[in-house]
Order: sequence, then C-alpha cells, then structure tokens
Amino acid sequence: MTETTITSDLSVAEFRETAASIETEVGKVIVGQKEVVRHALIGILSGGHVLLEGVPGLGKTMLIRTLGQTLSLAFSRIQFTPDLMPADITGTDIMEEAGDGRRQFRFQQGPIFANLILADEINRATPKTQSALLEAMQEHTVTVANETYRLPEPFFVMATQNPIEQEGTYPLPEAQLDRFLFKINVGFPTAEELNEILTRTTGKANPEPETAASGQQIRAMQHLARQVPIATHINDYISRLIVATHPGSSPAPLVNQYVRYGSSPRGGQALVLGAKITALLAGRYNVSFEDVTAVAPAALRHRLLLNFEGQAEGISTDDVVADLIEKVESVIK
Repeated sequence: MTETTITSDLSVAEFRETAASIETEVGKVIVGQKEVVRHALIGILSGGHVLLEGVPGLGKTMLIRTLGQTLSLAFSRIQFTPDLMPADITGTDIMEEAGDGRRQFRFQQGPIFANLILADEINRATPKTQSALLEAMQEHTVTVANETYRLPEPFFVMATQNPIEQEGTYPLPEAQLDRFLFKINVGFPTAEELNEILTRTTGKANPEPETAASGQQIRAMQHLARQVPIATHINDYISRLIVATHPGSSPAPLVNQYVRYGSSPRGGQALVLGAKITALLAGRYNVSFEDVTAVAPAALRHRLLLNFEGQAEGISTDDVVADLIEKVESVIK
C-alpha cells in the first residue's frame, strides 16, 4: 500500500518527521519520561484527552506546558481549587451598556476557549466544577444560558492529578475518567535522569523548545491516523480485550476476582486510535498486536473499577491489564 492511498494531505514520512520533531523539542526540557511523552503525543494526535497522574515535582505540568510551546496552538492553564466555579472555566454572560444607553448581555469566554487546556490538579475542584468539562471534552461545545458555543479546533484537555495527599480532594467520577483517552502514570526518574534534571534546572539558562507543528499540521496528522487500515483479526482482538474486562466470563482470573466493572466501548476506541498512531510512528501502514498492547495499559487502567477485595489486596489495574492481555492472547493464538 502506498502512502498516497492513505491520505493526500500528509505522507507517513512527514507524519513521522513531524512527530519526531515534537518529541525532540519536548526532550529539550523534559528529561527521560519517553513513554510518558510518547503517550501524551499519541493522545494529541488522536484528538483525545489525557490524564497524567504522579506525585508532585515530576514535571507533569511542565510537560503539558512544553507541549503547548512546541505546538503553535492557543494554550490555557486552569488551576483547579476547591473554590473554583464552573463559570470560571466556561465563561459567563455579563451585562454591559451599549452606546445608546441600553443594557445588554454579552458572553465573556472563559479559559476553556483555547486549543490546549492544562487542567492542573483537576481533583482539587468540586464535582460541580469538574462537570463543567464534561460537555467540552465530549462535544467540543460549551452551553451557557441556553446558548451553545463551539470551542476552537483542535481541542485537547490535558489534566494532572496527585495520587497522594487526598485530603480535601474530589476523585473524578467514572463518567469523566472514561472521557480521557489515556491515563498516564508519571514515574520517578532514574539517578542519571535526576542528575541531568539538576544540571539543566540549576544552571545559567533553561533550554527553550521551538515550535515544531502548527494546528493545521496536527489536524492533518489526526486525519492521516484515522485512514490507517486495521485488519479484521486485530479489530477482533481489541473487541475480545474489551469484553474480557468484564467479570463473570472473562478468561483472565484477575478480572473475575478483583474487577467490579470493566471498560466501556470508549476503551476499544482508545485502543484502535492509539494502535494506529503507534504503527505510524514506527513507519508502518498497518496495525499489529504489539501496537495494541503498547497502549493497552494507558487506555484501560482508568476504565477498570476494582472491587473491595482488589483494593484490599493492593491489586493495581495495570496488573489486571497485563493478566488480561496474556490470557486473551493465549485464547486467540
């Protein structure tokens, strides 16, 4: 299959080159964390939203801000706090006086009217405020006073949350978690990476990333990703994975024992889109089993709800996903 049969707007080589440039520019600021950067980029190129979770100080906010600098997109940061109100995010109607003395309402846009939204410490705000993002994330619109406003395209929400210090926080409801394409766990750097971080951040000048892609290029890359073909047996594998996340008849023992609810169909959509982009980043025009398993933890870890026994035993959803992949692969092979 030739590149021109996939799309006439962008070649696979150009896709890889642009993606590599983005990762290179991000790497000027972010040390290590290659898998985190790759999955965040996959989230953007698939048109999805990403949730990053990690303890304070690991560079979650810096990563998203750097992506905003690397991409020629309107960037907006929203710091979530307990006193943040929905109107502080979406905007509100304000009354102003016209030139003829009449008063009229005018909609004042909130910070959500941007291309890339950093929702920092999203679990610090109340559920009422968190829900202000639901319509925006799903429909790319905002409704205020019975008026619906379109958000600029492309539109991404990249949120961060802290897994510790849960006092005064409000865990995201499953309905909102499900709207995130990926949940990315940000781990602690190695000793070598920490040494490089200290060198970069305590020197004379911090490196600054350059713009690597425009909004038009990102949309072209999104279009190309959706044109990548996926074989019937790969599609069937993804469907089997999603069905097997539900306890009762799953071939994975950990699912049957420790999972209360499994993934929604959005989990399958995340696997398909993530696998397609992973294939493109590897220079291939077709999706393999390895492409699916490479994104499976990020796509499924936040869509599996553990039961009380699983929480008491300290089972992680990543353990469940690993067991799930192993058992489903053994069934189909």
